[in-house]
Amino acid sequence: MGPAGEQVGVVRIEVAMRLAQEAELDLVEVAPNSKPPVVKIMDYGKFKYEAAQKAKEARRNQANTVLKEVRFRLKIEAHDYITKLKRAEGFLQAGDKVKAMILFRGREQSRPEQGVRLLRKFAEDVAEFGTVESNPMIDGRNMVMVVAPHKNKSEVKTEQNAVRAASKQAARDARGGQADGEETTASAPAE
Repeated sequence: MGPAGEQVGVVRIEVAMRLAQEAELDLVEVAPNSKPPVVKIMDYGKFKYEAAQKAKEARRNQANTVLKEVRFRLKIEAHDYITKLKRAEGFLQAGDKVKAMILFRGREQSRPEQGVRLLRKFAEDVAEFGTVESNPMIDGRNMVMVVAPHKNKSEVKTEQNAVRAASKQAARDARGGQADGEETTASAPAE
C-alpha cells in the first residue's frame, strides 16, 4: 500500500523502498508469511502508538469474573434467606459467580440432606439469573454449591457502557443538542 492507503500492486523491494523514502515514511512488513510478502508505507512510530492504544483499550474492557460467597446456616430464618438471596442475585446480575455455602454445626452434620434441600431451593430461586455450575457437595463441615451467571462479566460491562452512552446522549439532547466541548458565541453589545 502506498502512503495514502492506495494499492500499489506487486513491485520490487527497491521500488517500494524508494517510494517510502520519497514520502519520508517507513516501509513496514505487515504480512511476512504471504507470497509475496505484504508491506505498507506508513509512519512506524504512529503505527506502534495506535497498536498500543488498541491493546490498552482491550485490557480496559476486559473483565474478570469473580467468585462471590454467600453463607447460610441450616436453620436460617425466612427474612435472612431473602436478604442473602437478593445479595446473590445482585452478584449474578453483575456477572460474578456465586458460591453458596452452608455452615454445619454439631449435630447438623448428621443431616446433610437438609443442606442439599436448602441449596436446591436456592438454585431454583436464582435460576432466572444463573445456572448451577457444581452441585451441592460436602467440604469438611460445610456444604458448597457454585452458581454461574447467564451473562459473563464483559457482556454486562458492555451493556452498562451502552446504557451510560445512551443516557449521556439523552442529556445532551435535553440541553438543546449542544455537545460537550462546544462553545456558544455571544455578540457583544454595540457601543
